[in-house]
Amino acid sequence: MFDDLEMAPPDPILGLSEAVRKDPNPNKIDLGVGNYVDEAGTTPIFSAVKKAEKRILEGEKTKKYLPIDGSPVYSRAVQEMVLGPDHEAVTSRRAITAHAPGGTGALRVGADFLKKIRPSARLWVSDPTWSNHLGVFAAAGFEISSYPYCDGEAKRLEFDRMLAALGEIPQGDILLLHGSCHNPTGMDPTPEQWERISEAAAERSLLPFFDLAYQGFGQGLEEDAAGVRTFAAAGREMLIASSYSKNFGLYCERVGALTAITSSPEAAEKALSHVKIAIRTNYSNPPAHGAAIVVAILGDPDLRKEWEEELAAVRGRIQKMRRLFVETLQAKGVARDFSFITRQNGMFSFSGLTKEQVETLRSRDSIYIVGSGRINVAGMTRANMDRLCEAIARVLRR
Repeated sequence: MFDDLEMAPPDPILGLSEAVRKDPNPNKIDLGVGNYVDEAGTTPIFSAVKKAEKRILEGEKTKKYLPIDGSPVYSRAVQEMVLGPDHEAVTSRRAITAHAPGGTGALRVGADFLKKIRPSARLWVSDPTWSNHLGVFAAAGFEISSYPYCDGEAKRLEFDRMLAALGEIPQGDILLLHGSCHNPTGMDPTPEQWERISEAAAERSLLPFFDLAYQGFGQGLEEDAAGVRTFAAAGREMLIASSYSKNFGLYCERVGALTAITSSPEAAEKALSHVKIAIRTNYSNPPAHGAAIVVAILGDPDLRKEWEEELAAVRGRIQKMRRLFVETLQAKGVARDFSFITRQNGMFSFSGLTKEQVETLRSRDSIYIVGSGRINVAGMTRANMDRLCEAIARVLRR
């Protein structure tokens, strides 16, 4: 029954990783998938994570299933990290959180939940957005439209056009927003702009759904939660998919969560009951180990301090690579202004390289970049920077 199947197209991002693995060039450069690497080119395990795991393994007494929605201790830790420990939605029990396998799992559970309670709603995403947003929500049955976000020529947030477009979205639709470190552009609204976006969404009775995958990777843990907290401060209902792959370095542990903020504790319990059904019919219950690491670190003052220092070092290295990239391109004689990259946040940058230029870099120099021109700045190192910029300068001259 499978003989007549046509080969499915590879994922535009994860498929690139397969090509990298097969490339025998010892000097290949992977700027595709969103893995952070250190100066040695490896994706390290945080020291705080190692210490937490040791404690977990020494004290572990069972491997039984977690509840459908995961550990209550983890859920509380997630809410306090995303919203702050004294947020009214937390203390009043208007917020519920379900443990999910990664941020993608949280998005899919949220999508299934929303499709059930708002079957006729349309999903609106930024143009551009993370490619898997389209796949996840389409698989859940949503029709998807987009709103303006990035000016491709000026490399800036098209805030006025974005705001005007939000004012035209049909009432009751779902608005997908990147909480911080917008993927793929690295361009984030200012706190003042978040206020205006929140007001525009409220005027159209849009349901905000935040993808908060990079808290702490942009400006800081508190700063990167500004958008989410601005919406939450208005007392409105919303969903938040959070991920701890990047900020804890727990990529393969698949640690995420879906949080719903509702109008009352009673509404929260009702929402949770439907979220549990979505979980039960997807993966039944979540994995335990990664969440236990997050709980151990956030619950211990010493481990938390060590983790925050390590996260700050990661954030600082990415910012340094942004500056070094721009400086090295200038030194190579590139006339195009790439200074916008130093004003962006997080792991990614929308470089402006064309698909043809990306393909040339791959075939001639074993430099792997997503076809859209999105570059993973966190994959740059001092060791590969000169070769990378020389290759980019060459394709730009052509």
